[in-house]
Amino acid sequence: MVNCMRDVIIIGAGVVGASVARALSAYQADVLVLEKECEMCMGTSKANSALVHAGFDAKPGSRKAEFNVSGSRMMEQLCRELDVPYSRDGALVLAFSEEEKGVLQELYDRGVKNGVNEMEILDAEAVKSLEPHVSDRVAGALYAGSAALVCPFLLTTALCENAYVNGVEFAFEEEVTGIEKMTDASGKVAGYQIQTPKASYQARCVINCAGVYADTLHNMVSSRKYHITPVRGEYCLLDRSEGGLVQHTLFRVPSAKGKGVLVTRTVHGNILLGPTAEPGNDKESTATTAKGLERVLAETKDMVNDIDVGKVITSFAGLRAHEDGGDFVIGVAEDAPCFYDALGIESPGLSAAPAIGCFLAELVSGENGFAKKPSEDFHPYRKGIPAFARMSNEERNDVIRSNPAYGNIICRCEEITEGEILEAIRRPLGARTLDGIKRRVRAGMGRCQSGFCMPKLTEILARELGQELTDITKSGEGSRILEKESRRKSDDSI
Repeated sequence: MVNCMRDVIIIGAGVVGASVARALSAYQADVLVLEKECEMCMGTSKANSALVHAGFDAKPGSRKAEFNVSGSRMMEQLCRELDVPYSRDGALVLAFSEEEKGVLQELYDRGVKNGVNEMEILDAEAVKSLEPHVSDRVAGALYAGSAALVCPFLLTTALCENAYVNGVEFAFEEEVTGIEKMTDASGKVAGYQIQTPKASYQARCVINCAGVYADTLHNMVSSRKYHITPVRGEYCLLDRSEGGLVQHTLFRVPSAKGKGVLVTRTVHGNILLGPTAEPGNDKESTATTAKGLERVLAETKDMVNDIDVGKVITSFAGLRAHEDGGDFVIGVAEDAPCFYDALGIESPGLSAAPAIGCFLAELVSGENGFAKKPSEDFHPYRKGIPAFARMSNEERNDVIRSNPAYGNIICRCEEITEGEILEAIRRPLGARTLDGIKRRVRAGMGRCQSGFCMPKLTEILARELGQELTDITKSGEGSRILEKESRRKSDDSI
């Protein structure tokens, strides 16, 4: 089946693709997002450090520096518009020797060149006063006050929901397997034909936001080849009871291998440790390893005292899209008119995403006019799902009176109600999997890791989607919760 010609097709519904979609939804354009998974935010965007970096680490003059700083400045207002949690806690880069203290000055100078504000170099006493649990070996730190925390799941979901409400279409489980240039009678590129296992799509303009697969798609249409190495990062997450361990995001002085492991709070009150940085060849390799997790715990315990390994409630791994050149590749592809890349978007990609989205939307509009003047109907606001756990008793009574489903606790660890779960399923681009529910309302993210609530969540999903219990999955194809239905025999031999 060949679909009608679109103005713009975006490939990928991670945080960058979602940011582009939301930015383009403010224009008059026919926009479609193709995503190979069954929901948004199922690749790199679901497994990262959830940080809005200040911007002092990137090399001055690089695309990373440019988009990190501008994206960071946009993030608070964007989260306000989309009703997404945002917390400006600040960050400390810790030095543990006189040699490393010299690097702090280099980072400070780099931050100044990049336009970062609110920076200060602190001595050991000042660091310990801010973070009492930091190792006594600390020699100093660089403080960056503009560093912040955000929830990448909710941000990506909110961007997609808002884009959808403003007219962007989404097609899930549509893995792009081929892209070809379309030419007119004069031989000029007039658009692109995009093939998936289900259909063939046509677009005047393509925006490539395919994460670790962005090089594969780019190389289908351009003679200028790129290569992405998936870099696996492993993390440990501590129970919320440990949330007071640190008050800022804590880094070590970076090495040639990257920023190294960190210790940080999350916007939901947990403590996150990690990541490692292991280059590989498998773009689907998100398994954790004993060696990797041991390294995370050893290096973070060397930075911060009193890390209780017994409070680790889960571990996970994510992949970063490292392009060989080491910088973001953003803009029109060489010898492929109207094919735009957001390629090699590794850290600080989450921080940079809002700026990348606006930049590409303006580029598409300005250069080609596929996205015409801003739409007068654009609505920038989105209301999130009310969180029962954060309500006062009076607010809880009010919401239960208006919707009795809010009186039924499904996830005990996180105090998530049936009302929240139903809204997660029923709202625009609603959840279709257990992970989809978890990333929208946190059901299953507590210390029991859905051991208690999974059966009920499975029942609710099946009921709401009109499916059999055996159709429900954790995260799409290949992750069914139940394989078959069994019944106990009623004869006396049992």
